[in-house]
Amino acid sequence: MANLTGAYDANAEAQQQFDPLPTGDYPAQIVDSDMKPTKKNDGHFLELEYDVIDGPCKGRKVWVRLNLDNPNAKAVEIANRQFASIREATGVTNPRDSQELHYKPHTIRVEFIKAGTTKGTKTYDRDANEVKAWSKLGDDIPGFDDAPKPAAGGAPWGKRAA
Repeated sequence: MANLTGAYDANAEAQQQFDPLPTGDYPAQIVDSDMKPTKKNDGHFLELEYDVIDGPCKGRKVWVRLNLDNPNAKAVEIANRQFASIREATGVTNPRDSQELHYKPHTIRVEFIKAGTTKGTKTYDRDANEVKAWSKLGDDIPGFDDAPKPAAGGAPWGKRAA
């Protein structure tokens, strides 16, 4: 048993469910990063934690994993192209530490992936997000000119039941 007197805010709002973000472009910034070993311990990936910084989804989080050290050469090639886009979008062209990329606002293109979707060898068992493109804040992301934007009225998880 634990005495909880004074250990919590009795007026705090209950946690709301956070479903994946709808497909769209989001102003965001990297707030945390770490190089982690792969599941098989045969390489490493750079994990970047993003915060959406404006709009109806402000405060939401998205994660990106870049397989910069992996026995699969194609995975490394893709990760290096993505990392080049991130470096260009943040204006940090030659970082020595991933922390140099933190708190540099830019735009990310997020894709919503429905549970049951198969991409390559992976089948998603639940709804998810993938970041597909990066650009400088205010720039259009090439190839996504007609992409849907998040609804102006806010996302359904932001609405409270009466």
